Amino acid sequence: MMFLIENIVRGAMKWNKKYKYPSSTRSVILGSRHYDVGQEKLPSVTTILSRTQTQEKKDALAKWQAREGKEQATRIRDQAAERGTAMHKFLEAYLHGKQRVDLTPVGQEARIMAQQIIEKGLTDLGEFWGTEVTVFYPGLYAGATDLVGMYQGIETICDFKQANKPKRKEWIEDYFLQLAAYAMAHNHIYNTQITQGVILLCTKDNYFQRFLASGAEFVTYQHRFLARVSQYYAERG
Repeated sequence: MMFLIENIVRGAMKWNKKYKYPSSTRSVILGSRHYDVGQEKLPSVTTILSRTQTQEKKDALAKWQAREGKEQATRIRDQAAERGTAMHKFLEAYLHGKQRVDLTPVGQEARIMAQQIIEKGLTDLGEFWGTEVTVFYPGLYAGATDLVGMYQGIETICDFKQANKPKRKEWIEDYFLQLAAYAMAHNHIYNTQITQGVILLCTKDNYFQRFLASGAEFVTYQHRFLARVSQYYAERG
């Protein structure tokens, strides 16, 4: 059972509609997600990262699947995806001044996780320009970022993540490569100066973590993502 209650007070944050974001549709081409933006069909950021994974990461995933068993590994993955989707919906509703009520078991779990991110992660958000908005770099890639705006007074790309267990920063490089990609696309199209990426993460046990990359560190992630883009297109001719 789900419904929305309008006009919930968010506090000090402001939705500044300063940019007009494009509409897009998603399609699957040769098993990979693409975004239809304008006249282009662009591979998603997550597709590029998935298709250019290191052998080490592929081996680690295969070992985990073997350890858990194929059916259990699939169940864990699907449950995490469902929980993550529900959590994102709570957060998007909150940012737009609405309250989402989801009385399903997954929804109840996700609501508490979202509340952790709201209380401990979104207090530094001054204004936002959009949520779940499509961004794209013409001819190269596209994606949808969870949140873009001013965080701690800095132009920032932000993503919400859920996890089964706490993370270390060195384990989540692909999260920052994803943010770096979105930032470059946004800067290119809208002439912004986004120099910071923030990950707001909550585990299923309601443990909150914030990871941040800015300045020279964020530029390094941008360079690394562009290398992955080059690899992706080189492998596909």
